[in-house]
Amino acid sequence: MTAAPLFSVVTPVHDPPPDVLVAAVESVLAQTYADWELVMVDDASTDPEVRRTLRAQAARDPRIKLVERATNGHIVAASNDGIAAATGTFIAFLDHDDLLAPDALAANARQVAEHDDVDYLYSDEDRIREDGRFADTFHKPDWSPERLRSQNYCNHLSVFRASLVRELGGLREGFEGAQDHDLVLRVTERARRIVHIPEVLYHWRMLAGSAAGDGGAKPYALDAGRRAIQDHLSRVGIDGTVELVGPGRYHTRRVLPPERRVSIVIPTRGSATLLWGRRTTLVTRAVRSALAATEHANLEVVVVYDTDTPEAVLGELYDIVGERLVLVPFDEPFNYSKKVNLGVLASTGDRLLILNDDVEVRSEQWLEELLAPLEQPDVGMTGARLLYSSTAIQHVGLAYSYGRYRHAYRRSPGDVQGGWGKTAVVDREVSGVTGACVGIRREVYFEVGGHTEQLREDFNDVDFGYKLSAAGYRILVLAHCELFHFESQTREAIPDPDDTRFLRGRWGIPWRDRYTPVYPNLPRPEDRDLPLKREARRGR
Repeated sequence: MTAAPLFSVVTPVHDPPPDVLVAAVESVLAQTYADWELVMVDDASTDPEVRRTLRAQAARDPRIKLVERATNGHIVAASNDGIAAATGTFIAFLDHDDLLAPDALAANARQVAEHDDVDYLYSDEDRIREDGRFADTFHKPDWSPERLRSQNYCNHLSVFRASLVRELGGLREGFEGAQDHDLVLRVTERARRIVHIPEVLYHWRMLAGSAAGDGGAKPYALDAGRRAIQDHLSRVGIDGTVELVGPGRYHTRRVLPPERRVSIVIPTRGSATLLWGRRTTLVTRAVRSALAATEHANLEVVVVYDTDTPEAVLGELYDIVGERLVLVPFDEPFNYSKKVNLGVLASTGDRLLILNDDVEVRSEQWLEELLAPLEQPDVGMTGARLLYSSTAIQHVGLAYSYGRYRHAYRRSPGDVQGGWGKTAVVDREVSGVTGACVGIRREVYFEVGGHTEQLREDFNDVDFGYKLSAAGYRILVLAHCELFHFESQTREAIPDPDDTRFLRGRWGIPWRDRYTPVYPNLPRPEDRDLPLKREARRGR
């Protein structure tokens, strides 16, 4: 256990409504944890009432410090003045028009007491309207570096070890509007421990012209965010280019080295079905679309086919793929896991792309998008954003919570953002991805033992995700790699209670998903014996 830390709450101030400023100060005074100081930096406010209010507030409590700048230096300069004046072990930033929850500092102090090596903490937040009414809540994922490259999801409340902030030079000039995103990126590159506190500890006011009310209110901030992430990629050695794709949202387009040998492994029985009014052989449609939407030439297509697959289908596959086609016959009862394992054994690629036959690629350079993140050694597996033919969401990652396994946002409209956090449209870490589209390094596949063949149809992807996580790998879903998935059009799943019992005995019952909060307010079940409920077909 460590000594109780002193928190320095740094608040740059420039012409807020005086009553709003007073409310911000009141929220610090109301803290249940007493070891704090509030460092307010007046950035040459033009309203005399603001200056009078600041001085009056500073006189209320000896823990309140006031720094008055002679000239306006904007958010970065004012914040750095606050950092220079701070004497605490940890620094927390509070905007001049926002509010801390009463237990905000106490919750952080508890984590510091438990982890003496923690260098960065962040927590959940909500928004309140100008009239004081609650708007919505952002329940954040646990530490998710890929998501931080897609958006500043950490934001409020962020608490930093002061010595590390100073070592990094504080906030950087030229990144105004995204200075907090830039600082979080730099701190988390060096932090010994990062802690997410899944409690709402910060209330963000939606005032006119603020980013809380309008993500595009500050266009200069969007470009600053892009540059901050691009600098981050250079520092950590990721070969990629950052693109702005929406207010506060970014996409890193990575490079897949041309020398990477890719094996696309597709289990099939050569089925045909009716799609968009036409009779279609699924596997040939999948392969044709897969090859048409990639520029990567160093690849092979390994098709594990049932022996009753029509010869005409195999011939058409050869016409599409040519000498790069590898055919693997399968004459046993259906076992998805075994078919995939056989396909991998027959492949030669150092990058594996496991694909269902009932998909159709929708986005350009999908293969590059899916496999390039595997250049990072700690990324073990990647998955895509999958849509039904209606364009409703079929899959943007698996979420495990309170005894259930589910596809996050399943059957939601394809343009759904996923709430304030825009979870459904950003690249991010997930607990697992559906087996319908998976990218993985060959050595990682064998390291975790491939697919568990006892799980013939369902839950093999859930189990595989658990294997990767247990081995210490990150799993990503890539929102800009998009495919149609014609799920359930080729066969119906047959429930097998043995599969659920096997999975439950092997991994236990999940309580709260680390990356996609499903039931954030439910208590931990502890010893309660909750049944697993099948809400979605697994393994397809």
